[in-house]
Amino acid sequence: MCFIFNMDYLGENMNRIIKKSSGIGVAPGTLVHIGDKLKETVDVTLIRYNEDDYEKKMLNHIGDLDSTKDHIYWLNIDGLHDIKLMESIGKKFKLHPLIMEDILNTGQRTKVDDYDEYMFVVLKLLYFDGDKNKLSSEQISMILTDNYIISFQEKGGDIFDNVKKRLEAGKGNIRKLGADYLLYALLDSVVDSYFVILEKLGDQIDASEEDLMEEPKKENLQNIHNLKREMLFLRNSIWPLREVISSILRYENTHIKPSTVVYIRDVYDHIIQVIDTVEIYRDMLSGMLDTYLSSISNKTNEVMKVLTIMSTIFIPITFLAGAYGMNFKYIPEYNWKWSYLAFWCISIGSTLLLLKLFKNKKWL
Repeated sequence: MCFIFNMDYLGENMNRIIKKSSGIGVAPGTLVHIGDKLKETVDVTLIRYNEDDYEKKMLNHIGDLDSTKDHIYWLNIDGLHDIKLMESIGKKFKLHPLIMEDILNTGQRTKVDDYDEYMFVVLKLLYFDGDKNKLSSEQISMILTDNYIISFQEKGGDIFDNVKKRLEAGKGNIRKLGADYLLYALLDSVVDSYFVILEKLGDQIDASEEDLMEEPKKENLQNIHNLKREMLFLRNSIWPLREVISSILRYENTHIKPSTVVYIRDVYDHIIQVIDTVEIYRDMLSGMLDTYLSSISNKTNEVMKVLTIMSTIFIPITFLAGAYGMNFKYIPEYNWKWSYLAFWCISIGSTLLLLKLFKNKKWL
């Protein structure tokens, strides 16, 4: 059995592990940004709406926030490295210091915590990094209160653009229902993005499978290992979200209205579909790896078969050459006129006879 230890594979996976050396030894609840700085500036956007009203604006100070009972508020923060801003948000909304610590720790696991005043959700947004040509992740944290949604993104992007457009246009139920329905819409957008990732990975798997069927190469083995690594990373990022949504559905939650539970259940169904697809792709990749190893083994067997046949053909010729190459004085065929011709006739005849035998046995 041969084990392949790929240092590039190990290095790329180590790069996905968030280094926490900056947070060692500090007191619990101390705000330290752990992770990469994915955005130069921190943008704070406030969307205020109800069924008849919609307003969107950029905030420079958290002190500019106001709230009324007849509106729903969505405060979105793109960028996590501004510690003073995070402290002010925590004080404004009376968030527990450990919650703020989890928001800034971008290596946090996917989870949900239910407090009396709010609910805290952490999940992973996945996307293809074009520069590195691999999957990368971004942590998204969300806090749900009675009429507020606070979302924290590492770098922002277009993942929630459709939700913002629906809010602005007032289409559907999104402006008629509460903040819990907005939380559902945000969760649904993240889960829907997983299907885009799966589609791209599926195309890569199909292309690799076609190349493998044409002719197995070392590049095929590397592609299979890369895809297996991506599927493992995808599975580890998505699987915990299943338990998060399940816990929201399973336990009594004062922040999720019964009318919204049916929508959360739809998100759960989508997650199950994503996980099933991931498992199918993993099985396909395992099958492709077995196919590659079998193909290489078959090619080796074909080479060994040819060498064995050639060796078998030359065995009688080697015997004759060895027997009559001995320097014994009284070998009777030495002085025979047709000895040389007889040697070649026997050699050619044995070769043809063996070739016919091999063909009849379907070894050729």
